[in-house]
Amino acid sequence: MGPLKGVKILEIGGIGPGPFCSMMLSDMGAEIVRVDRIGHVERVEPRYNLLHRGRKSIALNLKKPEAVEAVLRMIEQADALTEGFRPGVMEDLGLGPDVCLERNPKLVYGRMTGWGQSGPLASAAGHDINYIALTGALYSIGQRDRKPPPPLNLVGDFGGGGMLLAFGVACALYEAQRSGAGQVVDAAMVDGAATLMAMFYAFHSAGFWSNERQSNFLDGGAHFYDTYDTKDGKYICVGSIEPQFYALLLKHTGLADDPDFSEQMDMNKWPDLKEKIAAVFRTKTRDEWCDIMEGSDVCFSPVLTLDEAVKHPHNIARGTFVEIDGVIQPGPAPRFSRTVPEIRKAASPPGVDTEEVLADWGFSTKEISGFKEVGAI
Repeated sequence: MGPLKGVKILEIGGIGPGPFCSMMLSDMGAEIVRVDRIGHVERVEPRYNLLHRGRKSIALNLKKPEAVEAVLRMIEQADALTEGFRPGVMEDLGLGPDVCLERNPKLVYGRMTGWGQSGPLASAAGHDINYIALTGALYSIGQRDRKPPPPLNLVGDFGGGGMLLAFGVACALYEAQRSGAGQVVDAAMVDGAATLMAMFYAFHSAGFWSNERQSNFLDGGAHFYDTYDTKDGKYICVGSIEPQFYALLLKHTGLADDPDFSEQMDMNKWPDLKEKIAAVFRTKTRDEWCDIMEGSDVCFSPVLTLDEAVKHPHNIARGTFVEIDGVIQPGPAPRFSRTVPEIRKAASPPGVDTEEVLADWGFSTKEISGFKEVGAI
């Protein structure tokens, strides 16, 4: 089992970044119980709900005091709790951090929101695109003569949100082992997205990162760091930043003797150089360029579709993707040499494990029957 084996976590069911956080912690060996709403119906078969993999589900009616008390009793045994509601919702349910920490002073209470627990926007609705817009991340992505494109919901929801909450929970769990005291982890997607932008704020402050899109060396402005289309209508990318890698790029494209390419960092020449090298890349298919450059120090890759990515030899050799219950999906990351992470199971249908989990957590058969009678489970 993974490095978090033995850690017990309650996840109050939510969407997007919250389940992603729990997926990561579960992959690392934590025993996580997902608390779903009674009557909650998934849009897809559970096995396709990858963000819910590796953990059991109980269904509770948290409007019933009996259900709230059941959660509080489980909290007494838990190491951490995670939730992804707007500020104040958990307090209204009677499960706010003050109540939970009174029951279990060592509890790590992880909170996932878009805007954070405080600030003028804290209670407003939002999605990934809103959070990354407020940090400068969205403005910085895309082509200069077009509006910024939504870059999937990777930067706010998953990178700046779920992954940062998982990091925060792991840090707080480590600290609680030494201090014996729990605490609240306030993970806001807007904060996480800003953190991911740290290097670009550094570059901007130092005077060598422009606000103008596609005019910098990492945003598609440079001819040596961009994507290109090929003869067969597919795409490749290069990231030949360092001089030795750039020299190889010129060698393999047949441009080493072109004097226009000798001044790699002359930004004024970048648009013209990009047109020249783009024309070269269009003379061969993607696979032909792979034969020439892939595996070299050019920093070259084919741009793959989802279907192609799972079949790439490197991903196969690494076991980057795994198959669980007939569904191909990303495997646990990062890797550990001794405490090897694993995906224990596909996602459970909401509530299917309710009685089993409650029994495992010390509730008697009589208590479980009582919960049924009052509609708490």
